Amino acid sequence: MKAFRWMRQALACQIGKTGTTPGSQTQSFTPRRRAMLLTTLAAGLLAGAVAPARADTWPSRPIQLLIPYPPGGSADLLARPVAAKLQERLGQPVVLEYRPGAGGTIATQALARAKPDGHTLIMVLAAHAINASLYPRLPYDTRKDFAPVSLVANLPLIVAGSPSLRANTIGELIAEAKAAPGKLTFGSAGNGNTGHLAGELFNSMTGVRMTHVPYKGSAPVVTAMLAGEVQLTFDSISTSMPHIRSGKLRALAVTSGKRAALAPEVPTLAEAGVPGFDINGWYAILAPAGTPPAVVDRLSKEIATVIAEPGMKKQLAANGYEPVGSTPAALGAHIDAEIERWSKVVKESGARLE
Repeated sequence: MKAFRWMRQALACQIGKTGTTPGSQTQSFTPRRRAMLLTTLAAGLLAGAVAPARADTWPSRPIQLLIPYPPGGSADLLARPVAAKLQERLGQPVVLEYRPGAGGTIATQALARAKPDGHTLIMVLAAHAINASLYPRLPYDTRKDFAPVSLVANLPLIVAGSPSLRANTIGELIAEAKAAPGKLTFGSAGNGNTGHLAGELFNSMTGVRMTHVPYKGSAPVVTAMLAGEVQLTFDSISTSMPHIRSGKLRALAVTSGKRAALAPEVPTLAEAGVPGFDINGWYAILAPAGTPPAVVDRLSKEIATVIAEPGMKKQLAANGYEPVGSTPAALGAHIDAEIERWSKVVKESGARLE
């Protein structure tokens, strides 16, 4: 109301008590004409107030980067160095906010409801595409409610065994699982996580039945593995490899189609007796739908610049990440393809969550 009283006063200054505008001839302003002029002035002022952000003025305040999993996991290990470099280039803090739970849907829903001005973003994993078919009812539209920004990196998964697992190879694991259906357990970073579906696909492709145990992130899975609470995990190589190197966990295979650069001695699942198995984790940045294209494009280019720096590439490679970088359009096409791919895996595995 104060804004409209101010606009009415501004209009009065323009037309004056005698009904004239500066530099014009005296004329009569009927109540209707005054109302029309007031409406025009208000529309112009409001249009200026909600004008979309421009790439040269963005960001104007700190950027919030939502992380769908707890600290210490693979998303965190990637987001921290990337956010630090983006902060240097953008001149504004990039603050990580962890909102774990419900397979990443809690954080993703928060982004869908955020103001589309480029100051709220999310780092999603492959679970973002998986959830589209895994959950029958999502509080957002996976395709329509988000603006793709950039594919940041890929990351192989590794099949790791805990101290309580007797099997030392994939062949031995399959034999053990077939001998006691449902007895072996595998942990994942949450329902809908890539590791969850990788385990379900392993069940389907090998004819075994292992029981899934979801946790809230990769770090809790590793803790459970070290304690012998679960026998197996299909988890990111970045979080499991340090414990494999120390001898606390043991590597059975990687899930990708080729051997991982971080562990070239570990065979792929295809090499170990599960032909056709090829799953990689991936990490991408999204913004809310409606974010100005100029802002999305600038952010995409800044991310590509950051992950192409030699120091950053070396740091990411040390943790198993394969830096990618992409245009918004390329990421959109990638997500569409992943939604289709994972819908088939969900259907074949019979996995379903409410």
